[in-house]
Amino acid sequence: MNFLEIQPLGTRLKAASSDFRMDVFEAFIANCRMFELKPLNHSDKVEAYAELATQLRALLHSERDFTANCANTAALLWHSLPDLNWAGFYRLMDGQLVLGPFQGKPACVRIQLGKGVCGTAAATRKTVLVPNVQEFPGHIACDADSKSEIVVPIIKHGGLLGVLDLDSPKLNRFDAVDQAGLEKLAAILIESLI
Repeated sequence: MNFLEIQPLGTRLKAASSDFRMDVFEAFIANCRMFELKPLNHSDKVEAYAELATQLRALLHSERDFTANCANTAALLWHSLPDLNWAGFYRLMDGQLVLGPFQGKPACVRIQLGKGVCGTAAATRKTVLVPNVQEFPGHIACDADSKSEIVVPIIKHGGLLGVLDLDSPKLNRFDAVDQAGLEKLAAILIESLI
């Protein structure tokens, strides 16, 4: 009868490979850690965004990949903020915005600079807050349920990387507190790439 010897995974990998590097293994394990969302106090939006900033820093800690960090940022926003029907990114590629990581219904894949809310935020490099998308000239309706929208440009060292886009099925969902909070979260995302 054979007995299976139980060893820690690192020990087994080390035994199986003469060039095994424990530091690489530990970094791999650190990047695979489970992230636990903490509930937010939505009655105080300033406090909620401060907590979101803390959570985002922890979530992005030690990761430098833009796509991975956008994906986790979109997921964090989707699961943390109320009244969203879309949260995600468009990346600047070959002079146009191309759909990036997101949470929500399928979306428009390509948006020209200067077109719609996302294209306007990208072209002006300023946050665009739209209380009622029906009143925004040239609004691109990817989801007929969207009633309000906010788009924050993602800029690193003066270069536009893309935009963060949030849509809501409620009119007037976003305000100046949301804008300040989302701009801070965008800054944390940008810092993670440095």
